[in-house]
Amino acid sequence: MVDHPESFVRFFREASPYIHAHRGRTFVVVFGGEAVADPAFPAQVHDLALLASLGVRLVLVHGSRPQVDDLLRARGVAVRYHGGVRITTPEALACVKEAAGRVRVEVEALLSMGLANSPMAGARMRVQSGNFVTARPLGVRDGTDFGHTGQVRRIDGAAIARVLDGGAVALLSHVGYSPTGEVFNLTAAEVASAAAVALGADKLLCLVDAPGLSGDDGRPVRELDLPEAERLMAGARLPEALKAALTGCVTAVVGGVRRAHLLDRTVDGVLLRELFTRDGVGTLLTADRFESTRPATIDDVGGILALIAPLEAAGVLVPRPRERLETEIGGFTVMDRDGAVIACAALHPFPEEQVAELACLAVHPDYAKAGRGEKLLSQVERQAAGQGVRRLFVLTTQTAHWFQERGFAPAQASDLPVRRQVLVNYQRGAKVYIKDLVA
Repeated sequence: MVDHPESFVRFFREASPYIHAHRGRTFVVVFGGEAVADPAFPAQVHDLALLASLGVRLVLVHGSRPQVDDLLRARGVAVRYHGGVRITTPEALACVKEAAGRVRVEVEALLSMGLANSPMAGARMRVQSGNFVTARPLGVRDGTDFGHTGQVRRIDGAAIARVLDGGAVALLSHVGYSPTGEVFNLTAAEVASAAAVALGADKLLCLVDAPGLSGDDGRPVRELDLPEAERLMAGARLPEALKAALTGCVTAVVGGVRRAHLLDRTVDGVLLRELFTRDGVGTLLTADRFESTRPATIDDVGGILALIAPLEAAGVLVPRPRERLETEIGGFTVMDRDGAVIACAALHPFPEEQVAELACLAVHPDYAKAGRGEKLLSQVERQAAGQGVRRLFVLTTQTAHWFQERGFAPAQASDLPVRRQVLVNYQRGAKVYIKDLVA
């Protein structure tokens, strides 16, 4: 039973655009052996099954580092790393093969569940593994012979695509093979990144054993572009698992994958929360900004109407019918967050007087406290100055202080262009404020 049906309905409606957007897309999901050993892992598999049932083409890549370490210790063999990378001796390679096989079977078993009254009921998922990864030796680095540790040489993307086209989930391990029949131990992050690039995947999702990235202020970093990620890797002392995952994300995005996500696997439902809510819960790395400020198009009319409707109802903004908004859309600037309009503003110039009106400035209440209104105002001011506008004016009933704090001074209706004066609704009681853009 749903305790709060209104919240459930609202969430489901808000998630529906993402359900449609993700259908038919290819996602590569990578997780370590720590995740597989966690008692909560079956719940994560249920979420993966849900993604597949919603039409997502899934490629899963698993690691098995703790399982290999346990086998080595049990056999009295030293666990050896250099620079965070395992030195794979012949004894270690035997443990790698055994651990990778065990983890693969365990993942396949969980994906095969179909008990009634369980999240996997009726799923009937098919899983296919194979020798999709060609590898070569890492060799000797910094005077250290890494033995059977390797790196990805090639991913058979065509073979994996055929698995996905057949409706199955593709399961890759951290083991690769050479044309001469040798076996190499790879990192799951590298395999996942290379697979995402080879497939032209829409997303790479990295489930990491770390709380995630934080900024200098201690707040979670929700979005990174490539230069920011590269600076972070160069300057920050990141946990080894997080650094490897971030490196894989950067490689994937540079290789053409549109979006890569760093997710704390210990967060319950982290995949669903990242993929089906607007803001997510992880860190998104993208070559293009997740949130952008741009000129509005006719396709934004619906989003703008939804944004300003509550403010019109409260008397903050003058009501604008759809027909009027469609004719004025060329003067609007919007903030777009993952396809949703979260802020807007309109610029209506009066070229003869070298002045312009700032109108319909609105920010979604969920994003009102992050400086977006000020950022949007600055964008509109630059746009106005570029058009030769020397003064910007605004009529407001409830936000006078906000504009005054940003350089607008009280004025009279008589200070407005004559063509604008005749349109003033004096019954509304709006105050006039003007800002000089050119000193």
